[in-house]
Order: sequence, then C-alpha cells, then structure tokens
Amino acid sequence: MNANQKEEMKARRRNIALLVSYDGTNYNGFQRQSPPSVAVQNVLEDKLEKIFGEKIIITASGRTDAGVHALGQVVNFFTNGRIEVERIPLAASSLLPPDIVVKKAWEVDKNFSALHSADSKSYVYRIQRGRTLNPFTARFAWHIPYFLDIDKIKTALSLIVGEHDFSTFKAASKVERDPVRKIFAAEIFSEELFCADILSIKIHANGFLYRMARNIVAAVVAVGRERISLDYFQKIFYARDRNLAPPTAPANGLCLYEVFYPQNFS
Repeated sequence: MNANQKEEMKARRRNIALLVSYDGTNYNGFQRQSPPSVAVQNVLEDKLEKIFGEKIIITASGRTDAGVHALGQVVNFFTNGRIEVERIPLAASSLLPPDIVVKKAWEVDKNFSALHSADSKSYVYRIQRGRTLNPFTARFAWHIPYFLDIDKIKTALSLIVGEHDFSTFKAASKVERDPVRKIFAAEIFSEELFCADILSIKIHANGFLYRMARNIVAAVVAVGRERISLDYFQKIFYARDRNLAPPTAPANGLCLYEVFYPQNFS
C-alpha cells in the first residue's frame, strides 16, 4: 500500500480487526500475489469487498510462507461499511473457502495496525513421531520416524531464550537490518492428535526474522537426532552464520499461534 492509498483508507470511518485461522496448504503464503498464484490475502480481500461493497486492503500481523498455517493471525482494514462486527464472521463464512475462517471481528482505534501495534507473537511447530505417516496430521506436522532425545532438545531451546542476534537462523537469502530478537519462552511438549504422537515446539518472541522459527526447529531437531552436539549447536548459534546451520524445516509443521497486543488494543 502506497502513501496515497494509506491516507485514503485511514479517511474511512471504521478500523476493523479480524482474528483469522487458515490451513496454508493450498496457498502461496499469506501476502497478496499476482495471478495465477493465490495467497490468503487475495481470498480474504476479495470476499471482504463483497461484504462491505468497497475496495478493501488488509494489513496482517505478519506474512506466513507458502504451506504455513495460522490459528491466530490478526488483520485490520479501514471501511465505511455499516455491518455490525458481530455479523462479520458469519457473513465471511458464507463466502470464504473452508480452509480460511474469520473467528472474531472487533472495531479498533484508527491508530491500530495489526502489524505495527503487535507486542509479540508465538509460533507452534508440530512434529509427528512414529514409523508411519499419519494421514490426518500430514498437512500439519513434519513426520520424523527417528529417535529424538527430548531432553537435549529442551536444553538447546533453553540456550536461545533471551535477547540475541539470530543471524544463524535467518533465511540465507535475506538481508536483515536488525537480526536481534528477544525470545521470551521456548518449550517442547507432547500432544496426541488423531491418534498420532505429536511433539510441539512453541516459541514466543517479540518478533521473528524471515524463516527464523523453522530454522530453529531444524537445528534443535538435529540436536535431538544426535546429528549435532549441544556444544556445536551453541557454537553455530553464536557464530551468527546461516551457512553453518542445518537446512530449513518443512513449512507444513509451522503454525502462527497467537499475536499479542497492548491491552487497549485487545
């Protein structure tokens, strides 16, 4: 959105926020794409325009990659439309495909931005253990049929908590102006979904570099598989060199779990 579009949109009467969940399997990420590629943003804007009867441009809390999912994506947009916020989720459900759902809508201050007002966010990465792939979790978890040492993964995750330079875990092709982020918590826990043995890695931080969550997961999994030692994990982390770290974990295991805002914006 250019400066003129921003001013035009902010001149509208209302600023609406949405809580959105989606299965990212069939989309080329969240950010709007040119045809024939289709992203979640393309679909959301198209359907919201039908609801509100005007051009809609949404701002999201962050851009998820192709194949990445969201339980708690937050977006906002400006509108002159009069539909009550309580009716928006139901109206959206009648138009959206079943893999995109508007869970909640609320009106926010004109200064609210889903992207710039966020304090922090959390991602969950799911790993399916077991010798065979579970078809009911295949879209949402990385299948690893090998032994994983959970204690070693926990130790590796503990090393990244705090404020650090995360250059080792950025995307190799991405130049980051400021690679420093603060991780508030990083944990691993077991779940059972559709009779599958699932390990979930949850990371809560004030922000994430491009592909940072997936690269962290790949590295701690390498520790858990005993392909690299904890000492080597710590060495590559402090080296700030992406070339030393394992390849990126698959997109399908990652889910944007929750975005946190100051109380006055919640």
